Amino acid sequence: MSRSHSIVALCALGPALLPATTEAADDASALRAELQSLQAEYAARVEALEARIARLEAASAAQAAAADVPADLTAAAQADIAPAPPSSDSRSAATAFNPAISLIIGGSYHTSSRDPEDWQVAGFMPSGGEVGPGERSFNLGESELTLGANVDPYFSAMLTAAISGENEIEVEEAFVRTLALPAGLTAKAGRFFSGFGYLNEVHAHAWDFADQPLVYQAFFGNQMAQEGLQLKWIAPADLLIELGVEAGNGSAFPGTRRNRSGLDATALFAHVGGDIGLSTSWRAGVSWLGQHADGRTYEDVNALGDPVVNAFTGRARTWVADAVLKWAPNGNSAQRQLKLQGEYMRREERGELAYDIDGSGLADAYRGTGSGWYLQGVYQFRPRWRVGARYDALDTGTMRIALVDDGVLADDDFPLLRAASPDRVSVMLDWNPSEFSRLRAQYAWDDARADGARDRQFTLQYLFGIGAHGAHKY
Repeated sequence: MSRSHSIVALCALGPALLPATTEAADDASALRAELQSLQAEYAARVEALEARIARLEAASAAQAAAADVPADLTAAAQADIAPAPPSSDSRSAATAFNPAISLIIGGSYHTSSRDPEDWQVAGFMPSGGEVGPGERSFNLGESELTLGANVDPYFSAMLTAAISGENEIEVEEAFVRTLALPAGLTAKAGRFFSGFGYLNEVHAHAWDFADQPLVYQAFFGNQMAQEGLQLKWIAPADLLIELGVEAGNGSAFPGTRRNRSGLDATALFAHVGGDIGLSTSWRAGVSWLGQHADGRTYEDVNALGDPVVNAFTGRARTWVADAVLKWAPNGNSAQRQLKLQGEYMRREERGELAYDIDGSGLADAYRGTGSGWYLQGVYQFRPRWRVGARYDALDTGTMRIALVDDGVLADDDFPLLRAASPDRVSVMLDWNPSEFSRLRAQYAWDDARADGARDRQFTLQYLFGIGAHGAHKY
């Protein structure tokens, strides 16, 4: 075909091809418009989901604050400790179950080679609150009832009542806590377990052993609750940096409540912590407590064996150092984990010691410096099974009783204050069928009594929890 014939043919087909080309262009424009519509719809849905996630995270942070649950030691968890800004969505989500209620039921079977009725930590003025090894045979332990909720976007409230096996009810904690203070600050008011050290804030059902270390029993009558105010600050840093101050009425041992205004009990504490790789985390801290005692009485016997009531008036200063190390393969604690924990305490008391306040009423200067510590390790060797060991010890240190030094009375008139170094070794094995139940067997070689004779103690313990219960302390 010649070139002229080809040109004539194309000219003839041109009108037929033009509609097809126009139709293709229209289809492309329509598809482009549909794509833009889908992109806009997708962006709107993503934005809505992100807003929803932000509301849920705010609600979760508010619930953790209401339960007074310290976060873990990562930078992201530290941010969760900081209170969330007021939000109506956060408030409604956090109070969906208003109030959250939990109940812990516990009990034990106990046997010991010596009579538990005469158990006493040697060398230290008794507080009257020491728990000791417990009575022989079956015992209904302490049941713990907790109610907590957000009051509004600014405050949460919690109450924990302990119901003893002797049908006595005691308020362990009852406080309000802020949710919206700026700059990583939180405040607490009411009755609460003091934030010094490590173990004092932990409730009994979350202990790794069936009882408290000897130093807690001798220094604080098992556990110290503060009635007053607490202020904590979490630093905006990769490491956990926590600073705290407390002021209270001083009613908890070793202090007594005095009929006066002012700061009768003060506590200062600082904690730091962080992660070491993927598998290890740590926390360490120092604390200081200042308390006053006015006529703090305790029962003793004199050199003739007659009962007397003595009393201490003065001040007590306690220094505490604590450390915790946790390890789990790649941070997964479901299979295996190891926890090492220890605390050292040193207390100095200065003031006046009164002898036989209901009789002779003699009184003169007194100074005592004692110390105590414990170290424990708990290893989860397979899911739901843990084994642990603990060593705890006390030392009465130096003691000056002017009534004895001046020859007015004899050492035998203060038998409970004789120099001593009580200690104890404990081992335990527990099975945790779920996060709501625990069965434990514990054996202890206890040398806490003044006569130095060993007491062998065996305890079977059960703990069951029902209801809404927050995560435990790191």
